[in-house]
Amino acid sequence: MSHRILNFSAGPAILPEPVLAEAADGVREINGSGMSLLEVSHRGKDYEAIHADAESRLLKTLSLNPEEYATLFLQGGASQQFAMLAQNFLKPGVSADYIVSGDWGAKALSEAKFYGDAREAASSKGEKYSELPRSFTRTPGARYVHITTNNTIEGTEYFDLPETGETPLVADTSSDFLALRRDYSKFAFLYGGAQKNVGPAGVVLAVARKSFLAEANTDIPKIYSYKTFLDNRSLYNTPPTFAIYVVGLVLKWIESEGGLEAIEVRNKRKAAILYNALDELTPFYGPTVTNKSDRSLMNVTWRLADESLEPELLAEAKKAGMDGLKGHRSVGGFRASIYNAFPEKGVQALADLLRDFAGRKG
Repeated sequence: MSHRILNFSAGPAILPEPVLAEAADGVREINGSGMSLLEVSHRGKDYEAIHADAESRLLKTLSLNPEEYATLFLQGGASQQFAMLAQNFLKPGVSADYIVSGDWGAKALSEAKFYGDAREAASSKGEKYSELPRSFTRTPGARYVHITTNNTIEGTEYFDLPETGETPLVADTSSDFLALRRDYSKFAFLYGGAQKNVGPAGVVLAVARKSFLAEANTDIPKIYSYKTFLDNRSLYNTPPTFAIYVVGLVLKWIESEGGLEAIEVRNKRKAAILYNALDELTPFYGPTVTNKSDRSLMNVTWRLADESLEPELLAEAKKAGMDGLKGHRSVGGFRASIYNAFPEKGVQALADLLRDFAGRKG
């Protein structure tokens, strides 16, 4: 392939090079059909095989029983799911609990309030979302408890899921989906935009417990009903075929790398390289998540004690072939997104740059 920079972007993010190569071939022609993957019918045999494989392979990767769980391919990004989830399960007088651990969780709660009694069960906003809430107040009879497993902006991540008892657990898993092992059977419903870790922008992956979907509202438009996507295997209308194709390729790549166990080990090793450098160089650098047990494997965030040096550090990073390190516009500072496909040598290169920069400027 041509020269590749070190892309630390939070999304759309880096994809495995073997996936990019195979996807490029598929754009030219798929399965000897004489057509590009972009051209084949979503109801034809060439695409049907791709669709079915991605559905089943995702459940296999998560160690979920296909008799109990289903894969849904949705659109509109996780932001649309903030509303669609509530539309399917809430109504006036029906409550849901939201544990708000970051900006995206706050937006999910805001959208849910349009449809029912969505409540803030806990929030770490008072701590500027620099840590996860340690407990939450459960509402008797709540329809579900919603969490955001990884906070892309603030750099926190759940490693121990909250105990919700009999209340179904629902999660936005956009930025750490398939990044580590979890007991995914604890979720009744999880969703996430693919463009962080699993594929290109354009498709939302959802994994749903079938018994949970059976209780969804029926008095909503078909195109917004999860039951419609379940009953039609996400083929009620034309799905984002290319994005789903790439998701399937990424799932095969994860399998070839050793599955989630191997992916998790590598992600922990990469994150440690960067956090160790930042901790060694405090107070020149200030990691924004001081509680180490809450630190994200995916999005490492920090600030400079002397903020006037920020442009200089960004310029040196760019010169070294690194891009996407500027923090989210709402919080500033720096953010390195080191998703599954990000190479370990690239994380080491950033850690070396941080040490060198601090040595010269500190």
